[in-house]
Amino acid sequence: MLTTRSRIPRADPAPPAQPRAGPGLEDPPRDRAAGTPRRPDTLVHVTFPVVGMVGGGQLARMTHEAGIPLGIRFKLLSDTPQDSAAQVVSEVVVGDYRDLGTLRAFAQGCDVITFDHEHVPTEHLRALEADGIPVRPGPGALVHAQDKGVMRAALDRIGIPCPRHRIVTDPADVGRFAAEGDGFPVVLKTVRGGYDGKGVWVVRDEAGAADPFKAGVPVLAEEKVDFARELAANVVRSPHGQAVAYPVVESQQVNGVCDTVIAPAPGLSEELSAEAQRMALTIAEQLDVTGHLAVELFETRDGRLLVNELAMRPHNSGHWTQDGAVTSQFANHLRAVLDLPLGDPRPRAPWTVMVNVLGGDYPDMYSAYLHCMARDPQLKIHMYGKDVKPGRKVGHVTTYGDDLAEVLDRARHAAGYLRGTITE
Repeated sequence: MLTTRSRIPRADPAPPAQPRAGPGLEDPPRDRAAGTPRRPDTLVHVTFPVVGMVGGGQLARMTHEAGIPLGIRFKLLSDTPQDSAAQVVSEVVVGDYRDLGTLRAFAQGCDVITFDHEHVPTEHLRALEADGIPVRPGPGALVHAQDKGVMRAALDRIGIPCPRHRIVTDPADVGRFAAEGDGFPVVLKTVRGGYDGKGVWVVRDEAGAADPFKAGVPVLAEEKVDFARELAANVVRSPHGQAVAYPVVESQQVNGVCDTVIAPAPGLSEELSAEAQRMALTIAEQLDVTGHLAVELFETRDGRLLVNELAMRPHNSGHWTQDGAVTSQFANHLRAVLDLPLGDPRPRAPWTVMVNVLGGDYPDMYSAYLHCMARDPQLKIHMYGKDVKPGRKVGHVTTYGDDLAEVLDRARHAAGYLRGTITE
């Protein structure tokens, strides 16, 4: 058990008298864990578990926030003291997550380790497990979010539909991959390290395929899917096998970065929605995922679902749950890694919309609060404490209600006003 109890007896020269039975007298206090009577003069000290989170970004910041009402103690390994979560977490270790000694020192005093990102070397996580530190998700699961080649091979093995793909060795091999299918264009991805459109190229001929190989890591080639839209299925799974599924959402991208999330995905049939949830739950079970799993999907124009990416941590496509679900992705991720019963994932309103606030040429976002809050008292603003830079995710807004068009308009107006692209 992650919750520990210790007995601290008070000084007492004589044993206490046994309480008399009779009306108005309560039973002696009992130890809930053992179910046995406890001395009334014994102080029981309960120590809540310490969750260690590797990575100091906004996901760690919001996960920490979800743990506050639960009394969960939070310890952070952050790159710098200025990182988003490091600004609000009381116990921060500044260090390099790629250094095993740093990780081992950080893990001391933690009941469980979890992650803000997937970049910790797999062999380091195995070393922590060998030291007896619970790592959730474990390295055997997390490698599927770290390495796209490993992920594709595993999904093929368990029968999850994906775009046509294979590892390629050079531009000429990319040409052969294209010829095996419908030709160019094809999508090239470095198997490790890419996110938010980084490490991804759409190439239209062999000559344009040189850049991905310059990184010196394996390259995955995939067919360029003619999709109608992008979806995301978010699920959470605990070590004892309990799992919950959130409504499937539509995720709208701009320049490779998530811009808008609509929950639930409008116009998605019950059959496809259930299929997406089943796929995500199957992946979580078969890959032994603990915690939150986001499965990014293509909905093709002929009505099929194909898995695009996996993330084993809270995810941008689940930010809407902070205000739109009974239990947020962040709270359920904490519950899962601590092996607590999971919370209700159902939505609170018919529609919830999340829009990311990206940095632009208008750094003074605080002055925009007056307009946004006065215009929409139900609006929820979540800022990450980041310096404003063009294109950088610095926050998000959520709105909810009964009419999708109105909810979308409210969220997009607020995000645009905060960024400075809307001025009235």
